[in-house]
Amino acid sequence: MMANMSREARSSTSEAIEMDEEEVMLHGAESGWVEARTYCDHLSSLSSDLRLIPPPDTCCFRCDHPAENWLCLCCKEVFCSRFVNKHMLEHYHLKGHCLALSYSDLSVWCFICDAYLDAQVICQLRTVYETAYVMKFGESPPVRTIERMQFEENSAGTIS
Repeated sequence: MMANMSREARSSTSEAIEMDEEEVMLHGAESGWVEARTYCDHLSSLSSDLRLIPPPDTCCFRCDHPAENWLCLCCKEVFCSRFVNKHMLEHYHLKGHCLALSYSDLSVWCFICDAYLDAQVICQLRTVYETAYVMKFGESPPVRTIERMQFEENSAGTIS
């Protein structure tokens, strides 16, 4: 009888865990979606001219790795990601240059904030984002309208 009760308890516990996992999946927490910040206190460290940048196919300046590279937005040097040889992370630790743009997906990361930044919304980042986009895809990025940004903002606020 004790074994049956234990089995039933485990069964109801695993059902509860499954329900929690389904709930999480329904709301997108497992999707890997990260909400990019629309502000950052470290933008003063940006290079003064981010219209002139190395092309997205530039290899890491340290190891010559051809992929998963990031552009330092402070000095405009290119280094590989933490998934390759961690040279961008090392560059941040050595130089304190905290802002970088991924040439893989054109996301912008602040090492100090430990967060992605919305390069389409933050005015100081828009030029480098658009320049990198044109260099990578050969056309201008799609325009995010004010209405679309407000919708995204409102949608993000409704998910807990």
